[in-house]
Amino acid sequence: MSSLALHNSGPLRLMAVHAHPDDESSKGAATMARYVEEGHEVMVVTCTGGEAGSILNPAMDRPGVLDDLPAVRRAEMARAAEILGVQHRWLGFVDSGLPEGDPKPPLPEGCFAVQDLEVATRPLVALIREFRPHVVITYDETGGYPHPDHIRCHEISVAAFDAAGDPDLYPGTGEPWQPLKLYYSHGFSKKRMVLFHEALLARGLESPYHEWLQNWADRPDALERVTTRVQCGDWFDVRDRALLAHETQIDPTSRWFFVPLEIQREVWPTEDYELVRSFVDSPTPEDDLFAGVDAGVAVRPAV
Repeated sequence: MSSLALHNSGPLRLMAVHAHPDDESSKGAATMARYVEEGHEVMVVTCTGGEAGSILNPAMDRPGVLDDLPAVRRAEMARAAEILGVQHRWLGFVDSGLPEGDPKPPLPEGCFAVQDLEVATRPLVALIREFRPHVVITYDETGGYPHPDHIRCHEISVAAFDAAGDPDLYPGTGEPWQPLKLYYSHGFSKKRMVLFHEALLARGLESPYHEWLQNWADRPDALERVTTRVQCGDWFDVRDRALLAHETQIDPTSRWFFVPLEIQREVWPTEDYELVRSFVDSPTPEDDLFAGVDAGVAVRPAV
């Protein structure tokens, strides 16, 4: 019996905040699919429309797609949300793009990453107060990788988590609601990559990780920060179908799909998170993002 089945107080609510369409399917998607199947409510919030993205799947590089990329990506996001079984909302900001060059060019005027923090946080506070999540997931302070929209996503998620329960902040955005737990998702780990690499070679299969491991910079492994590992291998196929729904961004022949699902489920059957705020008693390590949470209980603690 899963740990979720032990919650007797009704469905719980999870909100995952992401920068662009397709991020929700590459970060924590199997966790969300599991919770949906087990009767809980999940909402994905996408901060931008991914307007500045490129077509990364050669099969989609055809007339009409790039000309209407924002609409195409909205349709892809709708299909992915349907596959995962999640509710979905757009926050409504414009993709900042990933500036390249030395020196890097300035970010586009009006894009998400240059919005005033309070302005960018306000609609997320309104969504938290509407959906009333018990748990919120976002990126860590690095954004997972240094895309300006991912970093801004982190900043507004933390700010909204801290503000949503305070009746004096963001008036006019609904009744206050304090989520009980805040997590950062962690997906890229050198240890995880090494284990997949070794498992592939042991089975006589080609590994796509040679170059990555050779060039891996000497930096702390995200695994060192993980407090919570959610068993969700049974939903990896749902994750992959959601990823493939983002046809412009995901090449089905890419390294995303090099490791057979049976190896993934054997070697690393979890998605991993870092608990960074908690108003409930939930000693770590955990195997459930809802550990310690009761439905209907989400109030700002007395100071």
